[in-house]
Amino acid sequence: MTHRRTLLALTKALTVALALPGLALAQSAAEKALAQERFTLVAPFPPGGPIDTLARIVADGLAKRYGQAAVVDNAPGAAGNIGMEKVKRAKPDGHTLLVIPAGNLTINPTLMPKFPFSVEKDFAPIAMLAKTPNVLVANPGAKFKSVPELVALAKKQPDTLSYASPGIGSGLHLAGELFKAQTDTEILHVAYKGTPPALNDVLGGAVPMMFSNLPTVLPHIRSGKLLALAVTDTSRTPVAPEIPTLAEQGVPGVVVTSWYGLLAPAGTPPDVLEQLARDVQGILAQPAVREQLKAQGMTEWNLQTAAFGAHIRDETARWAKVIKTRNITME
Repeated sequence: MTHRRTLLALTKALTVALALPGLALAQSAAEKALAQERFTLVAPFPPGGPIDTLARIVADGLAKRYGQAAVVDNAPGAAGNIGMEKVKRAKPDGHTLLVIPAGNLTINPTLMPKFPFSVEKDFAPIAMLAKTPNVLVANPGAKFKSVPELVALAKKQPDTLSYASPGIGSGLHLAGELFKAQTDTEILHVAYKGTPPALNDVLGGAVPMMFSNLPTVLPHIRSGKLLALAVTDTSRTPVAPEIPTLAEQGVPGVVVTSWYGLLAPAGTPPDVLEQLARDVQGILAQPAVREQLKAQGMTEWNLQTAAFGAHIRDETARWAKVIKTRNITME
């Protein structure tokens, strides 16, 4: 009887513990440390975009996980460098984190002559959060309706076609340069100061095409105001599976996804990084979060700590080669 009562008591205690969010049966040292203070998620861009959305998803998940407040600090300016500087100088204890797009980590170090950071030395990778493919779109009035038609026309009439981008050195500019290299075509690049003016000119027909983040142009694709030619990923996206890849249409090697990651200041203890990576994995695995990402045109991309760091290094080397061989400069 005594044994049975003890077993029942333990079962009841376990049930209560599992019902209480943030209460661990046997907390690790990293979990105990993370539960001591509030979290700050630094988003180096204005509210409303994918960085802000992801920062709020992670902040909400960490707040529930540890029973601590978690705030999003939007710190725009200097192409994201202001927010990066905040995190670089923060205490390396896992409570101040950086939500950042790929370009700031893998393109800017080569493109910016005076880039003020060493990504590998100043930051510690935690996890990839999500990705979205880029898509090649055209004005419906363009003289081509498919990628093969575009390539054929560009070869027949070099330097007569053009494509818009939100700026020199942006991932979308580099997607165009990769496309030109892979197809051996000459297409003029028209750089704008941001996506809205570039998109407006493609919608208006002043420029026939552009590479864009899928979430930005998906409403225009759905309404028929833009023609979706191809996604720049290794496979079709579940967000819009009807759009073929470039490789399917005879242009392999142009894989340019927009992805977003979570980093901490350099010097953050490895066990804290690993714990945060596990926490993020759990947050992104929630069905409601996955639906929220899908509504934004994003999908979860689970790549953590060392593997994430290796991906950053590989992408940096890949873009450095493109920037140098295509002679792309900020001037």
